[in-house]
Amino acid sequence: MKKIVTIATLLFVFSLNAQSIFGKWNSTNDETGEIDSVIEIYKKENKAYAKIVKIMDPSRQNSVCTACEGANKNKKILGLNILTGLKKNDDEWSGGEILDPRNGKVYNCYIKLVQKDKLKIRGFIGLSVFGKTKYWKRAK
Repeated sequence: MKKIVTIATLLFVFSLNAQSIFGKWNSTNDETGEIDSVIEIYKKENKAYAKIVKIMDPSRQNSVCTACEGANKNKKILGLNILTGLKKNDDEWSGGEILDPRNGKVYNCYIKLVQKDKLKIRGFIGLSVFGKTKYWKRAK
């Protein structure tokens, strides 16, 4: 009986973890559809943050964010925090910002788990209708 309870508890914990926004996600290039980086979303002080943990193109391993402003100016893209300060609000995380290292622009954003392994990211200026949506798939 103890084994059954232990197995059921472990399955429950793993299923909760699989339904979380936290972990590693593949970001794809809009033009090619190929995975260009792996992003890790993590929790700090009850807020969600994300950083680039892998760049697929070997020639871009040492790239820096020349278009970024402020503290991120000329920072290495690998390891760069691109999501900052999102707070849980029902079934989405919002109230934070996302940095696009390709152009250095910072947008308001929200993220939402739409399937177990699919994350919706919406970046926008002002109202969310004036923005762009991307979908990341969970990295294996």
